[in-house]
Amino acid sequence: MREKVRENIIIKPVEVTTCLFCHGTELNKLGLRHNKYGDIQRFLCVSCQRTFSVNLGFGRMKHNPQGITMAMQLYFSGESLRNTARSLRLIGVEVSYRTVLNWINKYTSLMEKYLDKITPNVSDTWRADELFLKVRGNMKYLYALMDDQTRFWIAQEVADTKYTADLRPLFQKGKEVAEKNPKTLITDGAPNFHEAYEKEFWTNKAENRTEHIREIAFDGERHNNKMERMNGELRQREKVMRTLEKPDTEILSGMQIYHNYMRPHEALNGLTPSEAAGIKVEGQNKWITLIQNASKKSRS
Repeated sequence: MREKVRENIIIKPVEVTTCLFCHGTELNKLGLRHNKYGDIQRFLCVSCQRTFSVNLGFGRMKHNPQGITMAMQLYFSGESLRNTARSLRLIGVEVSYRTVLNWINKYTSLMEKYLDKITPNVSDTWRADELFLKVRGNMKYLYALMDDQTRFWIAQEVADTKYTADLRPLFQKGKEVAEKNPKTLITDGAPNFHEAYEKEFWTNKAENRTEHIREIAFDGERHNNKMERMNGELRQREKVMRTLEKPDTEILSGMQIYHNYMRPHEALNGLTPSEAAGIKVEGQNKWITLIQNASKKSRS
């Protein structure tokens, strides 16, 4: 079941409220468990007198949550894998760039499954555009669907071609995420956008029909400048990566999570797109908050 946004959804840091053994609710903090990778809070259960610690989402990891999430923040904000690994050495985290990539793959997949069940409160006007990128050195196209008002990145699709790719899956995913059709769709004049629009959004009933605006320019009232700004953000990231390993890479999903939940936008008065769409992530480290909640949800 998807959790819909009607007013606001607040994703809070996970707090330990019950005993792992007897599920009692009377817990006392019992200092910190120290090791070379960080400190973890220990608890004493008043009911069964057993002690335990919880490292939700990061259990059996050799490095602490702060180091892992710093790596993700550095990478998605523009650093290469190797530069990220070098930066981590400044705080005593010795890892290879391959380890950083493994963290990204693991936690992006975990967060994606969790966030996919939350419906953002997006507007009735959506924008779509494409940009080229390289996958194993071959030219591909990343198609992205974005909400006009909140800048929320709704859906994405990687295709082999620019003008003939079937974009119905992109629009189908958009409808699934938003749980509605837009009233207005803004794209460039590529014919495959209109073909997918006719199959997914067009209807004989005028009152339910989505308007497709496709004759756009860089200046004037009809433009796609908001989408071009997001494309610029992705191009800056793509320059550092140089090439992707596979079309369905977790890196693209991680870029979408970073754009929606981590990166404040000046055009949104410092809010993230998720906050503008009614989803607020609390805590000093939003990566940890999302990973903990995603791990907790996967166990339930």
